[in-house]
Amino acid sequence: MNSVVIGSGFGGIATALRLKAKNHNVILIEKHEDLGGRARVFKKNGFTYDAGPTVITAPYLINELFEIFNKKPEDYIKITPLKTWYQFIFEDDTKFNYSGNEEDMKNQIEKLNPQDVGGYEKLVEFTKKIFNKGFLELADVPFEKPIFMMKQLPALLNLKSYKSVYSLVSSYIKNEKLRRMLSMHPLLVGGNPFTTTSIYGLILYLEKKWGIHYSIGGTGNIIKGFEKLMNEVGIKIIKGHEVSEIKSQGKNIQGVILDDGTNIDCQNVICNADPPAVYEKLLNKKNFTNFFKWKKNRMEYSMGLFVYYFGTKKIYDNVEHHTIKFGNKYKEHLDDIFNRKKLNNDISYYLHRPTATDKSMAPEGYDCFYVLVPVPNNQSNIDWNIEGEKMKNLVIEKMEKQLMPNLKNNIIEDFYLTPDYFEKELNTKYGSGFSIQPKFTQSAYFRFHNKSEIFNGLYFVGAGTHPGAGVPGVLSSAKVLDKIL
Repeated sequence: MNSVVIGSGFGGIATALRLKAKNHNVILIEKHEDLGGRARVFKKNGFTYDAGPTVITAPYLINELFEIFNKKPEDYIKITPLKTWYQFIFEDDTKFNYSGNEEDMKNQIEKLNPQDVGGYEKLVEFTKKIFNKGFLELADVPFEKPIFMMKQLPALLNLKSYKSVYSLVSSYIKNEKLRRMLSMHPLLVGGNPFTTTSIYGLILYLEKKWGIHYSIGGTGNIIKGFEKLMNEVGIKIIKGHEVSEIKSQGKNIQGVILDDGTNIDCQNVICNADPPAVYEKLLNKKNFTNFFKWKKNRMEYSMGLFVYYFGTKKIYDNVEHHTIKFGNKYKEHLDDIFNRKKLNNDISYYLHRPTATDKSMAPEGYDCFYVLVPVPNNQSNIDWNIEGEKMKNLVIEKMEKQLMPNLKNNIIEDFYLTPDYFEKELNTKYGSGFSIQPKFTQSAYFRFHNKSEIFNGLYFVGAGTHPGAGVPGVLSSAKVLDKIL
């Protein structure tokens, strides 16, 4: 069986390896000269910057890709658990160190609101139920038929899937700071906590189940380990060439054509690329049904991302590995991003400092960071050629005032990415950071299907398909295909 995988993010690589283990002849095609997709690496003047995912949860999903070939993961990668998962900083500069230490968690909660300690315990217990159903039972199961979705509805409704994550958390927690902190997880997969189905509350328990980890040398080192494994097991990798067309006869996939005219025949094409981009740019639209056109056009997309990478000549020892800083007007800011599609100066941001754990990410005596700011996607028509520099200066100003004194004078290396990068370089619709939003009406059967409902031999893995974005999500989507193919 000949299979072509388009895109080399975590989902694409995982699928290539799983298909190879089933004796497929696998060709992996990546438009860039390096592998990783959203998980690419940028190296500049001795600094190493992970382009995308930096929070590693459920590491067993990574390890088992080595183990199916009887390889030891530790021969390829080194993943280490973090003691403090996130440091949350609120608008009044109070801090909360979020971790797997439940005693410490409850002590900090008690200082904010003693009544919320019991609520927190009940919330964790409830998210465990969601996790057992949503992740352990359904994350790697194909949702191809509406009847299967219908069978799951009673259980999903029993788990209050009609509520948003914020609403679910608020039913247990009274303190507003704690509500924000315990409901922020949808932002990690492109969703608004105020509209994302509470099923994504399972991320809270998923973190507690396996902890939060870091890959020594950066997340890019996991990609490097996978590339070594793919070369060892005989997966052909084509870099620096983009698929310009997916060939089909009627509804049957026949292969792909590359941008240099290379023709590759195959029975299966698996796309780690964003599903709407694949359907709109690479396929014959004559086969689209009216229902599929309606479904595709009604989709709502995740926010965009402004990501600022920088190195400093000063070491900021007070900054944790992962920091989340809330702005003053949290809900209003999210409304601006998701609904009004406009920029807001009252930003919240996520700051990643890998050098807190791994000194190899920066030259000796220097520090390394990226800061990620949720922004509207490109449905906003924001001109990032103008707004990019303004946002960079705003972010520096906020961090300098709130967290990192004299930052501007200590930055010696920097660059930034905007939604334009995601749209042009990663082919995501509207430059969204995480494909479609994780709303209930866009989850499971309602997402783009792992097995195309239009073409025979066309499949999808990654953020836009079931079960969704995030490293555990896209790795699980490869397990879905393992059951289909």
